[in-house]
Amino acid sequence: MSLVPVTLAGRSYDILIEGGLIARAGALIRPVLGTRRLVVLTDENVARHHLAPLEASLAAADYGFDVVVVPPGEQAKDLHRFPDLAERLLGLGLERGTAFVALGGGVVGDLTGFAAATLLRGMDFVQIPTTLLAQIDSSVGGKTGVNARRGKNLVGAFHQPRLVLADLDALATLPRREWLAGYGEMVKYGLLGDAGFFEQLERTGADIIAGAAGPLGEAVALCCRMKAGIVAEDEREAGRRALLNLGHTFGHALEAETGYGPDLLHGEAVAVGMMLAADLSRRLGLVSDGDFGRIGDHLAAVGLKTRIDQVPGGPFPADRLIAHMAHDKKVADGRIAFVLMRGIGQSFQRRDVPPDLVRDCFLAAGAV
Repeated sequence: MSLVPVTLAGRSYDILIEGGLIARAGALIRPVLGTRRLVVLTDENVARHHLAPLEASLAAADYGFDVVVVPPGEQAKDLHRFPDLAERLLGLGLERGTAFVALGGGVVGDLTGFAAATLLRGMDFVQIPTTLLAQIDSSVGGKTGVNARRGKNLVGAFHQPRLVLADLDALATLPRREWLAGYGEMVKYGLLGDAGFFEQLERTGADIIAGAAGPLGEAVALCCRMKAGIVAEDEREAGRRALLNLGHTFGHALEAETGYGPDLLHGEAVAVGMMLAADLSRRLGLVSDGDFGRIGDHLAAVGLKTRIDQVPGGPFPADRLIAHMAHDKKVADGRIAFVLMRGIGQSFQRRDVPPDLVRDCFLAAGAV
């Protein structure tokens, strides 16, 4: 088992990475939470694959628990649906000592974390991420939230889990498209701060997507260690943690334009967003044509989208995409914060980007 500590003052916790953790979850949770009552949140798709072994493990550990199942997809994270979920949860007779368990991908994790952060003014929760994207990114670091009409995750809170159980065996149930979406986030870690890891992915990416245990476990642990280090240094995104948004400012604009629907998964949007960020960096003289080509070649080689005109529902107007970016939660004094690169593995944040260059990037990638 790989153990990655997330070290925070008074709120430290561990990420455990190994196959078979869902079947052992009850025994692993007990030393952290004790014998308190649990509420498991999951979605309909995940429940079919993973709820029964989790229930068995919790029962074997003498836990009393309830299960709440929500619809799959980003629509479950809608701000206007959250009050109904909150009432449903409160109707279970929650107490401060009750704890939540998030069993699912990033949507379930974000939603459960937000419920834990807000109900009864704060409750404990455990993350059991079942997608690659959630295991390496969204389940770690305490960001929770729901989507508003004006943008993604605009309503949320920083609320750290008590434990993260990343069961590598759970990934075997993922469709290839979900694997690729998670892999897009994995590439992000190499681009933002580890050129050697990007080179490793160029060699082993196909094996990781195929679920090869050795390369997969190593890559998941490396991503978690990188994120844990960044979160420990900057828990509330006042500085270096913002680099984890590489590709997200562009990607969130695409998600907003497509209505957070099934046509564009988050990791797919991030992959296109990273190409746009790389192109913007190139136009600013920061990234060479060679590095830009390497990034695009690798993403395309594994089957990820790299252009806006590859996203269903287009063509999308550049002006509308830019308008979505203006609602990004990282906007300050009316200026959009872009995470850019000085070559592969060297990212930084910049706010003084000429708007015409941003539009040029959108148009070059297939916007209209």
